[in-house]
Amino acid sequence: MEINIRSSSLVVVIFFWFYFMLSALLSTAKIAVWDDYLKQKEREAIQDGLDAVHPDPYSVNDHIKLKVREALEDSHDNSTRRSLRKYHGPCLATNPIDRCWRCDPNWAKNRKKLVKCSLGFGRRTLGGLHGRYYVVTDGSDDDLINPKKGTLRHAVLQNKPLWIIFKSDMVIRLQQELMITSYKTIDGRGFNVHIAFGCQMSIQFAKHIIIHGLHIHDIIQGNGGMIRDDYLHYGQRAMSDGDGISVFQSTHIWIDHNSLYNCIDGLIDVIQASTAITISNNHLTRHDHVMLFGASDQYQPDEKMQITVAFNHYGKGLIQRMPRCRLGFFHVVNNDYTHWIMYAIGGSQNATIISEGNRYIAPDDINHKEVTHRTNPLDPWHNWKWRSHKDKMKNGAFFVQSGTEPQRHLLKQDIIESKSGSYAGRLTRFAGTLNCKVNSPC
Repeated sequence: MEINIRSSSLVVVIFFWFYFMLSALLSTAKIAVWDDYLKQKEREAIQDGLDAVHPDPYSVNDHIKLKVREALEDSHDNSTRRSLRKYHGPCLATNPIDRCWRCDPNWAKNRKKLVKCSLGFGRRTLGGLHGRYYVVTDGSDDDLINPKKGTLRHAVLQNKPLWIIFKSDMVIRLQQELMITSYKTIDGRGFNVHIAFGCQMSIQFAKHIIIHGLHIHDIIQGNGGMIRDDYLHYGQRAMSDGDGISVFQSTHIWIDHNSLYNCIDGLIDVIQASTAITISNNHLTRHDHVMLFGASDQYQPDEKMQITVAFNHYGKGLIQRMPRCRLGFFHVVNNDYTHWIMYAIGGSQNATIISEGNRYIAPDDINHKEVTHRTNPLDPWHNWKWRSHKDKMKNGAFFVQSGTEPQRHLLKQDIIESKSGSYAGRLTRFAGTLNCKVNSPC
């Protein structure tokens, strides 16, 4: 009888654990009706994630450090400081991503050259490289199931690669979350394109997406409802969170040169084992929960998350989570942290965080000088690999390290010295959207 009781108890525990995990998945996925089509999309996304994981993440770190060194050595700008004045001189590309494309006066004719410029874990992101150009001519968003041709929603739902550009300046107020499908580039260069005062951009069960050159701000929660999420499928969705950009179980994502602020939830959330991601050259301001990488301490597949955060400027009005990490591997390199209120980088659950060449300027509040924040101080965090290399600490900022240095076989790139945080202001000088004009360098 004792064996039967224990077996029954075990069955009950397993049932409730499975029910809890399924409920959590449905909640974070914002899917109200989980049909066979979505289940197949999830299976494909899981396999894509496994295929995208890099076996030696430290070698990816080395590659970006090498490119930074080359860019700085080739540059004629010797300043290490951030200029408070708007720059009006000749084209000045101060980091290796920008040096790859920005000073080409024919950038508008060579838009797809951008694909070759990414670095870090998202460097193999294709976006709409192999597709046609799609010009968004209509800033409306009136039909969530059969969107009008010429709208952004119509463009991102097509079942083929597309390089999406815009005909003019526009403010797009999304009525509900915008579901972006695989092999798309959204390229706002040349115009002031705002995704604002409406719902979020969502990347779910997708791959190879580039988001570049957008103003994303004042995003609100969506009520959900019947929404098309693919060319072949629409279904009932729950409320959206109100993130600027939400990435869910997706791979090969590059988010570059956007300006983000003042959203209801996060500015950029990356969850559910999403991997092969680079977030670069963005300007982030006026927000509380800035970036979330991993939504649950219990979701072990997040261990394969690999994300590069590079050349971003964390500016005025930011409070915390720049980023907040769980379980995966995160390279935070050559960013400029000029403002925070609570802390800059936080995490839990044995996340690996490698901080290199960043500048951290602490607030005047003596209680919030620490760059780092362990969410649960009772966890055995002393073994977590949180390492700081050549970071520049200012105004009393300090980084609490933990874990040991990685033991590795020497590669060629290992002898390359990374640049210090003194250069972070220069490397991030043109973070955010750019004032690109046709026939002129950006």
